[in-house]
Amino acid sequence: MIGCTRSNLHVVASDKGLVVGRISFYEDGDFIDCTKMGVGGKAIPPYIDKIENIESDAEFILLVEKEAAYMRMAEDRFYQRYPCIVITAKGQPDVATRMFLSRITAELQIPVLALVDSDPYGLKILSVYMSGSKNMSYDSASLTTPDIKWLGLRPSDLNKYDLPDQCRLKMTENDIKTGKELLQESFITQNPLWVKELQRMVKTKEKAEIQALSSFGFQYITEVYLPRKLREGDWI
Repeated sequence: MIGCTRSNLHVVASDKGLVVGRISFYEDGDFIDCTKMGVGGKAIPPYIDKIENIESDAEFILLVEKEAAYMRMAEDRFYQRYPCIVITAKGQPDVATRMFLSRITAELQIPVLALVDSDPYGLKILSVYMSGSKNMSYDSASLTTPDIKWLGLRPSDLNKYDLPDQCRLKMTENDIKTGKELLQESFITQNPLWVKELQRMVKTKEKAEIQALSSFGFQYITEVYLPRKLREGDWI
């Protein structure tokens, strides 16, 4: 059984990830429309191979680190104004969410834009989506999505959007150490703009969470931040 994938062995984890927005599919024979699954959307199923006939008119996938930010987009039905699919794994990505993202990205051929905290751990989460984990390298083909664009929250956004000082957090020594280590990782070094942003983070020693944007108002992220990002094509 060495080299078998998890799905081959029917090894699954409990539901963790969520999806909402402009995508429909059949799951084990049942039709699922993710615009009509309630405010919170649909739990991403553990058996991705039971999903068939994926259809979507979305223009992009919005990959969100935090559940709170995902719920804000779901409640505001952001996907109705901007044709998209919104996905979260509620932090560290689980296998099912990684497989689901990889599958729909390959089939729909639309870009993935990521919204994570502006700290080293937000980037570490992106690295798992993009290049996988070392202990599951044998299953990397079905688990990874190499071409993810960094939409936000980026270090340069802190000044660009005038984030208040009380919303900027001082990086710990461990944060700085992790940031410097990430500067050696291939998923960072292959993109000079990512390198520049991470260098800025390490130099300023400032970090911020996505939720910091709510200091401008609870709908700021869906009414101002994301619309401006999309209008300006501000992802790297």
